Order: sequence, then structure tokens, then C-alpha cells
Amino acid sequence: MGFADTFKALSDPIRREILVMLKDKKMSAGEIASNFNMTNATISYHLSQLKKANLIIESKYKNFIYYEINISVFEEVMLWFSQFKGGNINEKDN
Repeated sequence: MGFADTFKALSDPIRREILVMLKDKKMSAGEIASNFNMTNATISYHLSQLKKANLIIESKYKNFIYYEINISVFEEVMLWFSQFKGGNINEKDN
């Protein structure tokens, strides 16, 4: 996983909204698209960016492709962020 791809994918509000939708359940592209006023091609583009960043995983069942969050990538990002907690950046050197 590259953090550049991850942060690029997370920088878009539509993709963040898709991730929130997927946090509790798998959804098909059609189910995701029904929540937006945009073309299927645009939704497909956003899904491909999330897949490129490994933020979502797809699985096939019958004629449908379902998408779900890839928790391990979120855990890796949270672990990276956790290295910054603890210090007070507003403290001044005396």
C-alpha cells in the first residue's frame, strides 16, 4: 500500500462518503450509485480509485460485484497516525 494513493483517494468527499456507506455492510455498485446524482461511469471511477488505494475490496456473487472496506489498510493508516499523538505542538521551548 502506498500512502500517496491512500491519501489521494481519501481527499475526495465522494469517496469518503462511499467509505462511510460501506462501513457497516457490503454494497453493489448499483446500490452505491443510487445514493448519488451522478453517472454510473463516475461512480465506477471513484470505486476504481478506492480499489487502487486498497481501501475497498470487491467480491463477486452471481451477476453482482460487491464492495466492502479493507479494514487492514485503515488499521495501517491509524497506526501511522498514532505516532503523532502524545506531544503538545503548542508548547514553547523555555
